[in-house]
Amino acid sequence: MNNVMTINGYQAVICYDPEIGMFRGEFLGLNGGADFYATDVSGLQREGELSLKVFLAACEEDGVEPRRQFSGKFILRLDPQIHEAATIAAAAHGKSLNQWAADALKKAAASR
Repeated sequence: MNNVMTINGYQAVICYDPEIGMFRGEFLGLNGGADFYATDVSGLQREGELSLKVFLAACEEDGVEPRRQFSGKFILRLDPQIHEAATIAAAAHGKSLNQWAADALKKAAASR
């Protein structure tokens, strides 16, 4: 995916902020916020490394695990017709709705 940058093993989503004329990066999956701004890719890399270094140092100082822990559970609300169609599709593949959805999400995430 073009809007994800990996810096030192941590992923950040990149978007353009037209109000300030800069790109903004925000690290994902952290136990706090760490963002950074720059006008070009090399600047994003440099500022991202600095932002991450400050965040990780603060976590170490406070005794906080930097990466957020995910439970593996989330609630998904669908239109009833989509719920029905997904249930039928899952059954047609010999899977539970949960396994069918997990497989679909895994495939979609891997294609980024």
